[in-house]
Amino acid sequence: MNYDLAAFAAEFPWFFPAVAACFGAIVGSFLNVVIYRVPAGKSIVHPGSHCACGKPIAWFDNLPVLSWFLLRGKARCCGSSYSFRYAFIELLTGALFLVCAVLFPPAKALIGMLFLSGLICATFIDLDHMIIPEAFTTWLGILGVMLSLCFPVLHGASADLPLVAHLRSGLASLLGLLIGSGLILWIAVTAEALLRKEAMGFADVTFLGAIGSFCGWRGAVFAVFGGAILGTLWISLAMLWQKLSGKSAPIAPRAELSEGQTAEKLALGVQVPFGPMLAAGGAVYFLGGYHWFDAYIASLVGLF
Repeated sequence: MNYDLAAFAAEFPWFFPAVAACFGAIVGSFLNVVIYRVPAGKSIVHPGSHCACGKPIAWFDNLPVLSWFLLRGKARCCGSSYSFRYAFIELLTGALFLVCAVLFPPAKALIGMLFLSGLICATFIDLDHMIIPEAFTTWLGILGVMLSLCFPVLHGASADLPLVAHLRSGLASLLGLLIGSGLILWIAVTAEALLRKEAMGFADVTFLGAIGSFCGWRGAVFAVFGGAILGTLWISLAMLWQKLSGKSAPIAPRAELSEGQTAEKLALGVQVPFGPMLAAGGAVYFLGGYHWFDAYIASLVGLF
């Protein structure tokens, strides 16, 4: 019996989400390469995956998620340990791809997978180096506008004439990019004036603009304030953990800690990366936060 895709999905509702999760884990393996190589100025294509000792990694030792557990976190070639973070990023990417496949129609799901992949890369690069490459965030913003023009479903634009829907979607994306980048720029300028030192890098400005290009201006606003709330919660939990354990996590990149220098404890005046907070806020909004936040904004507008 012949099935079309809709009939097949109705018959086997678990199939496409499972494929999305597996595909996400594979993409997560590639994101690990991007996160490590892009800040170092290395090619993400050549050479292939290799161990820290320089030996190539065989395909059967490069299976997303599984390889870390099968090898117990140790390289087969030299026995050196490698971080669970590699498997975590693969698991995280697979989980987010699964959520996109369940929540959205195919076009928006694929765009969401691309957007969330960009957020993951920006998050972990910022955590490692306290900076997000501006070329990365700029191109992510441009891509968001282009995809919005091509796929109006991204911003829920509709009209009797298809061309009008495309233009509305593109305008919503461009507005999100401009308002998002402008909002964070004013916050940065104000914070710098009050603190008398640089409060955040310009990459955060273009990064929030990129989030706005995919989520619209409401998503950019939510990413700032929702991300700040999530970040405050994370910092509070980290400070509590440090107090209870007596340990401190490095805020500056490990490479920047000179010999004998100890990591700073989380406290007022210590720099923390803002990119992961913006990314978390953008992801929450894109994956469902828009339902209640847009309604909240509409109710506020109705008061005036």
